[in-house]
Amino acid sequence: MPAPRFVEDYLGYLLGQANHALYKEFDAHVRAAGLSSIEWRVLATLHDGEPLTVSQLAHEVLAKQPTVTKLVQRMGEQGWVSLQADPSDQRRTLVVATPAGKRLVRPLVEKARTHETAMLRTLAASEKVALKKLLGKLARR
Repeated sequence: MPAPRFVEDYLGYLLGQANHALYKEFDAHVRAAGLSSIEWRVLATLHDGEPLTVSQLAHEVLAKQPTVTKLVQRMGEQGWVSLQADPSDQRRTLVVATPAGKRLVRPLVEKARTHETAMLRTLAASEKVALKKLLGKLARR
């Protein structure tokens, strides 16, 4: 039996393929809600957490800070996020999801949970837990 091709056993490729499989169907829901994928990531990140600085948010949504700075300004104009001076450091700006942004993203979060459940249905419960734990460990490295 021949050895597997490089891409069939390479972690980066497998993670990329898994990411594509996870998002290719879900992206239609994001687009139907009138959001781009990065707007979805911003609102999903902010909707149930503390306000974040632009640099923290950029790190969370896997984008460059200048991109996120422009994006949150546009999202602020849409009424989905608000920008506030950080009370502990006036030089920093905090980004927070507005009630309108939370209302917009809440149904998508539920659809994302349902979609994830469907995607992982072939795994045993212990495999799901292990997969998330291992991916989290790699992501924090």
